[in-house]
Amino acid sequence: MAEGAIHLMRTYLVICDETPEAEVALRFAARRASRTGGAIQVLVIVPPSEFLAWGGVQATMQDEARENAESVMARAFDMLDGMNGIVPRVSVRQGEPLAVVREALAENPEIGALVLGAAAGNNPGPLVSHFAGAEAGSLPCPLMIVPGGLSRDALDRLS
Repeated sequence: MAEGAIHLMRTYLVICDETPEAEVALRFAARRASRTGGAIQVLVIVPPSEFLAWGGVQATMQDEARENAESVMARAFDMLDGMNGIVPRVSVRQGEPLAVVREALAENPEIGALVLGAAAGNNPGPLVSHFAGAEAGSLPCPLMIVPGGLSRDALDRLS
């Protein structure tokens, strides 16, 4: 690389949860990363817990949220296993989802695209609705919306 040249890795930020559209978005991003020499950043968001007066109930809810996040991470690793050596960087953050995504984008200048899966049907989901609407023009990177209803074959042809 020439002196002074800047090398920015193309990192695809994928927001993962237990939905089928998140799996479609992850597969799409992994295939794109594989073809472009990029990387995958998986973000699992744990919604903020509501304050409860009983500590035992609060602890149980936090344990369930942590177990759910671990399950989502395990499924992401399983799905990517064998996809040309793609090993995602995974982070789990607690907070309001829109704010967490904004923070993740602001903190990592290597993110080349935000990849979201749109739910099949009339409601694509809150993240897609928000980032494709209100914040579309102010994102620091392109937004890729992957239709959640795509078959695996169709997805593979596109990516």
